[in-house]
Amino acid sequence: MTGALFKANFWSSDILSTAGYDSIIQHLNNGRRNCKEFEDFLKERASIEEKYGKDLLNLSRKKPCGQLEINTLKQALEVFKKQVDSVAQCHIQLAQTLREEARKMEEFREKQKLQRKKTELIMDAAHKQRSLQFKKTMDAKKTYVQKCRDKDEAEQAVHRSANVVNPKQQEKLFVKLATSKTAVEDSDKAYMMHINTLDKVREDWQIEHIKACEMFEAQECERINFFRNALWLHMNQLSQQCVTSDEMYEEVRKSLEACSIEKDIEYFVNQQKTGQTPPAPIVYENFYCPQKNTAPQGKAPGPNLPRRGPLPVPKSLPDNPDYSLVDDYSLIYQ
Repeated sequence: MTGALFKANFWSSDILSTAGYDSIIQHLNNGRRNCKEFEDFLKERASIEEKYGKDLLNLSRKKPCGQLEINTLKQALEVFKKQVDSVAQCHIQLAQTLREEARKMEEFREKQKLQRKKTELIMDAAHKQRSLQFKKTMDAKKTYVQKCRDKDEAEQAVHRSANVVNPKQQEKLFVKLATSKTAVEDSDKAYMMHINTLDKVREDWQIEHIKACEMFEAQECERINFFRNALWLHMNQLSQQCVTSDEMYEEVRKSLEACSIEKDIEYFVNQQKTGQTPPAPIVYENFYCPQKNTAPQGKAPGPNLPRRGPLPVPKSLPDNPDYSLVDDYSLIYQ
């Protein structure tokens, strides 16, 4: 750390100027504002992470996702739901971590604010004392200059009245001259006293200014370091979140690698099979000429049906093909 740049570069030739000090204070205020902005960023990011985690948790626990799946793929889906749940929990935990980091940033800001306040009060008092003493000194100088001019005018009046015969008038001029000389001496002493006092005030102010610059520079170095480390830590936390999530997703990938299409098909067949015999073909059955049912070659026989006896043989076959007799029974309605 530098440690000596502030006190070497924030002066002004004007004894009443506070430009250097004001510039440092403005910079420190900006730094404090930057910390506040990052603090607010962390809080908002925490809210986003928490909402995402809770939404993901609700999705994992309430939304069906392949709930009717079976066997190895079902196992993979169970791992998937479990790991999504874990990822959601990680995001909620990250939100809590970010809020903790925001709290640390806030505490750091407040600590620096209190440290600065003490120095700023001292510097404000030094600036007021310097301005007040400078005014008194300038007033004393103004009085001193006026008294000197009065004395000069009194001397000139005495010289002009050297040939005046009136002794009373001369005496009056000499008294005025003597009085003006005494006034000059008194005002000179007062002016010198204020000059010395102002110089002492100036020296005291310079000492306090140097102390303030050293303290402010040390504080700014601390702030930059703290801010940088906080941002670095934030990046590490986000990276760790990604690594953790990927590790959880890797468990899902491993479960998917163990998923077997053949096993899932076999499992379904074994659990839900209804039989290995297909239905037999439906054969034609003549109502009057029952025959022995024979299934086509190569096909499984149909179910056993009750058999009727053979049809009677007609005794006569007339010429009319639409006419037949079964034991004297005519099939033609008469």
